[in-house]
Amino acid sequence: MKSRVRVAVPVPTSMDRAYNEQNWPVYAACLEACGAEAVPFELDLTAREAVTLLESCQAVCLTGSPADVDPVHYGQERDPASAPPDPAREQMDRLLLEDLFRERKPLLAICFGLQSLNTFFGGTLVQDLTPFPVNHAAGASVGVAHSVEVAPKSLLASLSLEIESEPDGAGRILANSSHHQAVGIAGQGLQITGRCPQDGVAEAVELDPEQQHPFLLGVQWHPERTFASSVSRKIFEGLVAATRQWSR
Repeated sequence: MKSRVRVAVPVPTSMDRAYNEQNWPVYAACLEACGAEAVPFELDLTAREAVTLLESCQAVCLTGSPADVDPVHYGQERDPASAPPDPAREQMDRLLLEDLFRERKPLLAICFGLQSLNTFFGGTLVQDLTPFPVNHAAGASVGVAHSVEVAPKSLLASLSLEIESEPDGAGRILANSSHHQAVGIAGQGLQITGRCPQDGVAEAVELDPEQQHPFLLGVQWHPERTFASSVSRKIFEGLVAATRQWSR
């Protein structure tokens, strides 16, 4: 039996213990079903403690969160619709991302994690999607909120077995949706590879292939909530497979 790779998974928020207790185990269960061990990163760890723990991890999965990224990080004033920021979570994400790119570790970033990733690269966010025609804040009770048009030859396309091909070579998958912010301008080196076709909202980002990173995918929806579908499972399996091939 292959040894389990270890994936660093930050606790979603420093402000809502009940949210953490309900949601963190769901990410962990998906990773463990694919042969990985999810390693919790509590947000009150010191930088030294986090770096020491990171030495035993080969990949990172950035989780969702009820917070919003502080717009000061991308040069905007805070919109009244924005949720309060979570400085402890933002600090942990930056620490994990700095280590990840220094060591070229695989990464899966989900919802808030995608937004955190994009601002880490110098990108911006749309602070409120309420005026858009699609209800992106549909929530966990809505299994399919909209479709996602996936760029051909992208990492996401290669992982999606149930993709429906379009005449232009793109494909579509079905996604849940539980967010009110999204990528505005993609960060340097990132490419938007998935969009909601009804309103153009960015739904997936990847690193430019020229960067030759082993695995980097950010998705705006929550594949951990629909792990039973082959598309969602393949996303987690792709992360774990890339992690098995990673070497320091």
